Amino acid sequence: MTPSDLSNLTARLIDAAKAAGADAADSIAIQGTSVSVDVRAGALEHAERSEGIDLGLRVMVGQKQANVSSSDVSDRTISEMATRAVAMAHEAPEDPHAGLADPDQLARTWDMDALQMYDATPEPNPAELETSALEAEAAAHAVSGVEQVQQASAAYGERSIWLAGSNGFSGGYRRSDRGLSCVAIAGSGADMERDYDGDSRIFQADLRSATDIGHAAGERAVARIGARKPPTGAYPVLFDERVAATLIGHLLAAVNGASIARGSSWLRDSLDQQVLPDGLNLIEDPLRPRTSGSRPFDAEGLPTQARTIVENGVLTGWTLDLATGRKLGMASTGNAARGTSSPPSPSSWNVSLDQGTASRADLIRDMGTGLLVTSMIGSTINPNTGDYSRGAAGLWIENGEITHTVNECTIAGNLADMLRNIVPANDARTHLSRVVPSLLVPGMTLAGN
Repeated sequence: MTPSDLSNLTARLIDAAKAAGADAADSIAIQGTSVSVDVRAGALEHAERSEGIDLGLRVMVGQKQANVSSSDVSDRTISEMATRAVAMAHEAPEDPHAGLADPDQLARTWDMDALQMYDATPEPNPAELETSALEAEAAAHAVSGVEQVQQASAAYGERSIWLAGSNGFSGGYRRSDRGLSCVAIAGSGADMERDYDGDSRIFQADLRSATDIGHAAGERAVARIGARKPPTGAYPVLFDERVAATLIGHLLAAVNGASIARGSSWLRDSLDQQVLPDGLNLIEDPLRPRTSGSRPFDAEGLPTQARTIVENGVLTGWTLDLATGRKLGMASTGNAARGTSSPPSPSSWNVSLDQGTASRADLIRDMGTGLLVTSMIGSTINPNTGDYSRGAAGLWIENGEITHTVNECTIAGNLADMLRNIVPANDARTHLSRVVPSLLVPGMTLAGN
């Protein structure tokens, strides 16, 4: 379907909702295509292609709302969706905070070309994807010490999205993504170790080469051979750039307006308080070109714009959609996200943490004795207190130098203390939606031997 077709679909949903008795309504149509190929042992293991369209309709009857979804675009189904949604809304509880945006809040103009969210390069055929995956697998096998490649995968996807509301909003956009990954295994028996590498981009021209990805996956797996448990105690922990974004992810979850409104966030009393070290800023920019988290407007039709979440270490605000903003007596920050089967809720877009002046090697040299975390498994995070505990593996640092690999350990601390004391490196990949460098936490509890 063309963008015009999707626009017409969302308009039909709004018209049907009004005809069924809704006081207000908004709708979303998402059409997508995805292709993926997995190879193993030099042969095609799995290939899949899917395409389809999904519709979502939210209706409001007074201060009551309901949401329905379907993948059928027939007139009959659209009429039935509207009728059922209105009937559901009549039975729903009152929500004094529900409601569409006022017309003067809506985005009116946007520049899709500037955002570069879609690559017009033709969809790759399965043979092309298979060739890329096989190249990655071969590059991993070529690394001395790699015993097998668990899987190499290549994928392509594109989506067209259109949103509309009875308040007069109507707008849409397209986005594409291309990915390549490889998982290598080194060693054997009880000494078997696994690691990976991969890349995901909007534009095919930006995607790293299959050889580079496969080789990196193989080298990382081999580097983990001979891992052992670290000693138990209090040590500095350096989160590698590949995993450091998870720490900032916990902060973003804690400043989400839905958590704040429920009172279930460990940062609920921290507005205008220090949450990161002096001088560090955390910036959200949904208008950053060629980045997966970019969008010209949010799921409620409000314009998106750059904002500072943490300025000079101080928390400046929450992440809000219209409803959570109303609950908290604040304006939406333009951060509403939604699928077809649920109403809008707050979500973060592209974020960037200030990078430091030291390299990762500098931090390793200066941390003395401790753990460089390169991968984590499991998670026990208390959203109310910020207590943090995760399984970890990585490299042991002794007197500022890497000595051996470690695994089967647990790192623990409290997120409030951890984040207030982080030391950033300067190695963040700037094309990611979350630009976060390696982060040194000066003191955490390690449970190993």
